Amino acid sequence: MVPGSNTLLRYQKLVDELNAHNHRYHSLDAPVVSDAEYDRLMLELQEIELEYPELRNEDSPTQRVGSLPLSQFSQVTHELPMRSLSNGFSDEDIENFDKRLHKQLELDESQIFDYVAEPKLDGLAVSIFYEEGRLKHAATRGDGKVGEDVTENVRTIRSIPLSLPSGAPRRLEVRGEVFMSHAGFAKLNQDQEEKDKKAFVNPRNAAAGSLRQLDSRLTAQRPLSIFIYAVGVIDDPDFSSSHFEMLQRLKQFGFPVCPIIEQVRGASGCLGYFSKLSELRAKLDYEIDGIVYKLDDLALQQQAGFIAKAPRWALAHKFPAQELTTTVNEIDVQVGRTGAITPVARLEPVFVGGVTVSNVTLHNHSEIQRLGVRVGDTVVVRRAGDVIPQIVSVVEEKRQSNSIAYDFPTECPVCSSVIAVEGDGVIARCTGGLICAAQRKQAIKHFVSRKAMDIDGMGDRIVDMLVDQKMIANVADIYKLDQEQILQLEGFAEKSSEKLLASINASKQTELARLLYALGISQVGETTAEQLATSFGSIDAVIGSNVETLEALPDIGPIVANAIVGFFADQNNLAVIESLFDLGVSYTPVSVVYKDDQDLPLVGKIFVLTGSLDSMARGEAKKQLQALGAKVTGSVSKNTSFVVVGHDAGSKAVKAATLNVPTLDEAALLAILES
Repeated sequence: MVPGSNTLLRYQKLVDELNAHNHRYHSLDAPVVSDAEYDRLMLELQEIELEYPELRNEDSPTQRVGSLPLSQFSQVTHELPMRSLSNGFSDEDIENFDKRLHKQLELDESQIFDYVAEPKLDGLAVSIFYEEGRLKHAATRGDGKVGEDVTENVRTIRSIPLSLPSGAPRRLEVRGEVFMSHAGFAKLNQDQEEKDKKAFVNPRNAAAGSLRQLDSRLTAQRPLSIFIYAVGVIDDPDFSSSHFEMLQRLKQFGFPVCPIIEQVRGASGCLGYFSKLSELRAKLDYEIDGIVYKLDDLALQQQAGFIAKAPRWALAHKFPAQELTTTVNEIDVQVGRTGAITPVARLEPVFVGGVTVSNVTLHNHSEIQRLGVRVGDTVVVRRAGDVIPQIVSVVEEKRQSNSIAYDFPTECPVCSSVIAVEGDGVIARCTGGLICAAQRKQAIKHFVSRKAMDIDGMGDRIVDMLVDQKMIANVADIYKLDQEQILQLEGFAEKSSEKLLASINASKQTELARLLYALGISQVGETTAEQLATSFGSIDAVIGSNVETLEALPDIGPIVANAIVGFFADQNNLAVIESLFDLGVSYTPVSVVYKDDQDLPLVGKIFVLTGSLDSMARGEAKKQLQALGAKVTGSVSKNTSFVVVGHDAGSKAVKAATLNVPTLDEAALLAILES
């Protein structure tokens, strides 16, 4: 089955969002979504990959853990990957986990497994490596393969042994969670306040930030703790036969192990432990956000193995989110860097889940309608996961007579451009993409990017400086820059400024598809921009098109068509486009050979390109095929019409043979294009 364009767009958006969330959580310690929202996005991605497995690649968040390490730290490659854990949320999830293990190990369910149940600590995962009984190095999880070297900081944690007693394995890697107790966290924030410094938001952020101090002397002043929960590399195959026994031996070597870990029997034992810890949770002196169940028998663990990102023999059982009630004082909107209009509820501050919550995003107009929330309402607030709160419901019996229904704005509060609503109110965007101050930096960075106007040397940092110093306010201003202005920027001298100006001038002569893509029209990616260019031939024709004309084109539906019409209906955007042409920007004319798309000779044909071609780049071949009506996709399926095989073709050629899909060499492709 070939995924549609909307599925492809949604898939790529999920990949980008989850990778960004991974980076913020694992590398920057600054998450912006709750665990529950992250889990929802991950589940949606997994469902798409299950239906379209050809989309999955090594960059997918389902195939990796965390994100890249920070550049300030040297890097440590993990000899064995530090994998993440799959999640469960209900009793049924735990029972299914137990059943899957029996099936995978080909054992009858009458054979009850022993599990080790451990509190899931809310901290930062680390690996600590010992050689000849001495602590050699320590590293964060990083991306699961490469972590940050935090050896000197880990050495400051008093509960970690720097040397091991005789009898310890020659090479031993232990893994655990660095965290901060409630008492330590309170003391740290008291010290911060006395020094007129900013207080930490929660113990997890405090622990992660403390471990990542570049000056280990500062780390030594922080009340960090650790519990060891696993072994990685070990050169003693007879060290233990069970996970629980392994933890007991580690305790004998001086490692801190959580004292409330228990051995339990079967799924019912796991659920009993979960119930007990749910009641005990509030009395613990450290944050936990769930329970981890691990198959106790290490031989069975080895036999069960791993999926891409997690062991099959372990599962994290998440606690339900915490909830409290408060009042909605106001609702207003924020304008994001891409023009997304997001309503935000301003709340009477409430302390929930360990933090004070005063602002909650309402996501979109549809969410406001679904909740039925009004200004003045009493609402239930849940701090799902550990970071981002959400409004769960309205307490209607407490609604006051003077509560006010919220009217979603029709104009952008920043630039007064029209707000376009897509898909039943799910997405609202400011249409003033080229002039809106909230979108300014993002619009310019997109405009100069390699696949757009390709202005070499104008990276994110340069754009930030140009905007911050008020040298440019929109994309047309790029072509007004002179050498005197550029020399004012940090890091520029005569030669580098000349080089940047040359790159700006070179970008003036471009292709219509590149220019359309560079404008940053919502929903218009490279493929749609190419479709518009080959279908209309000029930007004036695109500007003059209507929704009906656009929807008649392949792969353009009502959402995309309305986004295009809305963008060009904004007079501010048209003024910037006119300025671009006045300043010398031009494009190569495009010949529109077929006015009726159904007359295109390759309509209905699906091509896949693999390997390199002698006569042209693959991108050029793709453009020519699309101009003749073909669809060009990145994966081979039974619906593929032809696979074009160039030099050094990879697995796509093999898959074509497996599925009996016809293949074409370069000569055959050229014959089709020329005919």
